[in-house]
Amino acid sequence: MNTTKKVLLINTHLTYPNWSEGLLNDAFHQKAKDFFLEKGFEVLETKVEDGYNADEEVEKHIEADIIILQTPINWFGAPWIYKKYVDEVFNSGLFSEKFLSGDGRTRDDVTKQYGTGGKMQGKKFMVCSTWNAPKASFNDPNQALFKGRSTTDVLIQITSNYRFCGAEVVPDYNCFDIFKDGDIAGDLENYPKHLETVFEL
Repeated sequence: MNTTKKVLLINTHLTYPNWSEGLLNDAFHQKAKDFFLEKGFEVLETKVEDGYNADEEVEKHIEADIIILQTPINWFGAPWIYKKYVDEVFNSGLFSEKFLSGDGRTRDDVTKQYGTGGKMQGKKFMVCSTWNAPKASFNDPNQALFKGRSTTDVLIQITSNYRFCGAEVVPDYNCFDIFKDGDIAGDLENYPKHLETVFEL
């Protein structure tokens, strides 16, 4: 019996030629890949921009113990290709009942909550994202835009899909202020420490 742990790395960077080529997200993706290979994991990969088969992506999710989304934040969310990916992959997982069976509620037991019908228990999901926003714009009620919200709050439209299907969502990792005063080198260097901590490896 194969007991090798598996991680699925999803890179959803969308290339804009001569402006956003994806090198930073590729670097974080590679950093995670190297980390998990060193830990003895089998690494499954998907680069959304290169194309995918929704049913095959469902199987990758089923195989994986850990799932990481690598994404830039474009206009306060993942690129539109990721929403398309989610709609197609999670619909496949819904219709096949491999991701979930209903939304958790039943007419027989009104105490069962919405969002508790998932079948991905035991799996862990994390977002690693790159932002133009500075770190100081989060967790501060005096900031004009986010009004005290955290990155976790802002990323809820991404993480809720996985929580809805039963996966555990672990703390996100972020690279801030990438076009101005960010510490990209430091964020890349510290990324493996975050992975080791949140996945208890």
